Amino acid sequence: MTQDMPARGIVARADRLLSPVEDATNMIAALFVFALMCLGIAQIVLRTIFDTPLTGYVDLVELSMAGMAFLGAAYTQRMGAHIRMELLLGTLRGRALWGAEIIGALLGMAIIAVLIWYSGEHFWRSYQLGDTTMDAEFPVWPSKLLVPVAFALWFLRLSIQLAGSIRLFVDPTRAPEGVCVMKHAADVAREEAVLPGTEET
Repeated sequence: MTQDMPARGIVARADRLLSPVEDATNMIAALFVFALMCLGIAQIVLRTIFDTPLTGYVDLVELSMAGMAFLGAAYTQRMGAHIRMELLLGTLRGRALWGAEIIGALLGMAIIAVLIWYSGEHFWRSYQLGDTTMDAEFPVWPSKLLVPVAFALWFLRLSIQLAGSIRLFVDPTRAPEGVCVMKHAADVAREEAVLPGTEET
């Protein structure tokens, strides 16, 4: 996970500036999930008891998918909660580890850059055509706009991790900034076992 340390350099400052934005977009993604749950309950109640299903329910579910799927991606990248090749990376140390992290960040940035380009094209085409959903005819472009925005944040997070990895590749003795630091399974289990308010002092 990203180290919680005082800002010491450009990488740490960039990390500190981007983190609140990632937290906000992740919260928005969580609100999308919560709203969809409430919408589902309302749909069941209205359909079952009053026999009046919500108009455009399927369309709203479709439009919410982009927010739920992508807005939390940068936050997940920062926290190291995504799927990583830790079986391989766990065997590496020093420059070998940070060299592998550099390669991974570069590959990720290349893929995300392509996705930003094409998702941006899809958004712009939808906006120009006035694309709408099939049933309730809700505009589709706001949902499609979320995809390149989320990918752009993800690209920025990968850029910070790339800079942090290069910094540690040059000098592995430095304190990590803006990178994911792997933890042993025992450490993760110990942290998850600690209940809120019972942390050791």
